[in-house]
Amino acid sequence: MSSNNSYILAAKLRPVLTRLVRKMRKLSPLNGILSQTERSVLVLLENQSYLSAELAVIEKITPQSMGQVLNHLSDLSLINKLVSETDKRKIYISLSPKGIETIQQVRHERDEWLGKAIAESCTAEDQKALMAAIGALSKLVDI
Repeated sequence: MSSNNSYILAAKLRPVLTRLVRKMRKLSPLNGILSQTERSVLVLLENQSYLSAELAVIEKITPQSMGQVLNHLSDLSLINKLVSETDKRKIYISLSPKGIETIQQVRHERDEWLGKAIAESCTAEDQKALMAAIGALSKLVDI
């Protein structure tokens, strides 16, 4: 495919993907409660614990701003904070059981909505095309 055709495809694909992601976020029960950064921190914590300073670097925000994010998540009982025994300045952050449950609930609701939307609006041929597109879209994410 020529670079011009790739550009045209990108210009058509980007707004559709943006609208789809926004729609799925809007349907989330956490939409009005958590900021994008707070949701991002929850996803990061899903696989491992982090120091609060590491989270600030990953999210590209100041340690003070990360402190506010973590305080809000803690107030909602979505994370656990553990002060290091060797250095009281270090705080280890992990998902609480409620945080894990919340992430799973949001994903389930999004999958349920998307599955229903696909079943109701897409033909069998459309569904095959979507299945085939997953591979190509995955390559874009992995760049």
